[in-house]
Amino acid sequence: MYLSLLLPLAAGLITQIAKLIIKSRREKIVWRDIMAYSGMPSSHSAIVIALATIIWLEEGLSSPLFALALVFTIVVIRDAVGLRRYLGQHGKVLNILVRDLKDDRVLDEHYPRLLERVGHTPAQVVVGSIIGFLVSLLGFWWLA
Repeated sequence: MYLSLLLPLAAGLITQIAKLIIKSRREKIVWRDIMAYSGMPSSHSAIVIALATIIWLEEGLSSPLFALALVFTIVVIRDAVGLRRYLGQHGKVLNILVRDLKDDRVLDEHYPRLLERVGHTPAQVVVGSIIGFLVSLLGFWWLA
């Protein structure tokens, strides 16, 4: 049972560290980057794929627990690629509009800057998924 908890958390930690290393090559890292929502690889995908994989390895494909984990995985990944990415696009457009309105002195109030990178690209999801799968597969093989 402990593998079902430890391996997905390990996959998430590995992807977050990889994300920081990749980002540090392009720009300076700040504390909020430790829990970044987007970027390469997707830690959301790594965690849920690792969870579904370890449940598959421990319980089998016909297990109701595996079915639940698989449905949960599909919802999380679809949300990361679809809705959250779409919200990031909205944030970008709204930030441009607010900036343009400030230049015209229309706004007297302060509007917060919205996050523009909230979701994941399909490539980020694939890489995160591969990491999650491998972490669970290797962890199961090594620890079980």
